[in-house]
Amino acid sequence: MCALKIRIKFRKQGFVRFVGHLDLMRTYQKTMKRADVAIKYSGGFSPHQIMSFASPLSVGMISNGEYMDIEVEHCGTSAEMVEQVNSCVPEGMDILSWRQLDDNTKNAMSQVAFADYKVWFKEGSAPESEEEFWAGFGRFVEQDHIPYVKKTKKGEKELDLRERILEARPTTPLGIMAVMFGDAKIGDFDRVLISDPSERSGYFLRLASGSAANTKPEQVLEAYCASIGMEYPKFDIQVEREELYANVGTEEAPVLKSLEDFGKEIR
Repeated sequence: MCALKIRIKFRKQGFVRFVGHLDLMRTYQKTMKRADVAIKYSGGFSPHQIMSFASPLSVGMISNGEYMDIEVEHCGTSAEMVEQVNSCVPEGMDILSWRQLDDNTKNAMSQVAFADYKVWFKEGSAPESEEEFWAGFGRFVEQDHIPYVKKTKKGEKELDLRERILEARPTTPLGIMAVMFGDAKIGDFDRVLISDPSERSGYFLRLASGSAANTKPEQVLEAYCASIGMEYPKFDIQVEREELYANVGTEEAPVLKSLEDFGKEIR
C-alpha cells in the first residue's frame, strides 16, 4: 500500500515558545503515537518516524504558521485528523490543518522562500517613545539600502537587508502606510486601515527566508537600533511568525504561495 504524504500546519504559542526544535520534534513524535496516527517509519536497524519540518523557529519566538511533513499508511478526513491529534498534543502546539500532498511535491524545508512576521514590544517593556520608535522604523525600512554585517562561523558577511524585505507596514490601529518592495518605487505608499482594534502597535514584515537568503526580523530591528545609536532590546520585543511561502514565480518577479496551499483537504 502506498503511503500518503501529509502536510501539517501548526502553531507554537504560550510557554511552548521556550521549547527548542529538537524537543519540539520529539514531542510531536510522541503525540503521533498517543493519537494512534498510522505514521510511516523508515527502514533499517533504527527505524524512525518519517517527519520533517519546514523551518526551525528560534527559542522565544511564537508562531501561527509552522509546518511539518509526514507520511502515513492511511488516515481519516482532514477534520477528523486535526481533532484526533489535538486531543493528544500539549497546549500551545495544536495543529491547524492536515492536508494531503501530491507525490511529486517537494518537502516543506526546500520550498521555503519567504516568511511573514509581526513584531511588537512585550507588555510593560515598551519605551515611553514607542510611537516614535515605530515611526522611525517605518522611515528606516524605506531606505534604498540597509547595510548589515552578518556574523557566521566562517567570519563576517556584508548584506543589504533592503533587498530582502518584500513588504513592511505598521500594525497599529492608526497605521496608514504600507510599503511594498519589488516593482514598486520607494515612496509609493498604499493607504490602509487596520480594522482590528486589538492589533498591537508594531510592524508586519514579509522577508526573504529559506536556505538561500534567510533573513530574520531581529536583523532588521538590530540594524535600525544601531542606526539611531540604541542597543537592540532583544528581550523586550516579541517576534511572531505568521506564515511561510514558496516562490512559484521567478527571483526577479516572485509569486508567493503558502506551504499550506500545496496540499488538499481530505474529505
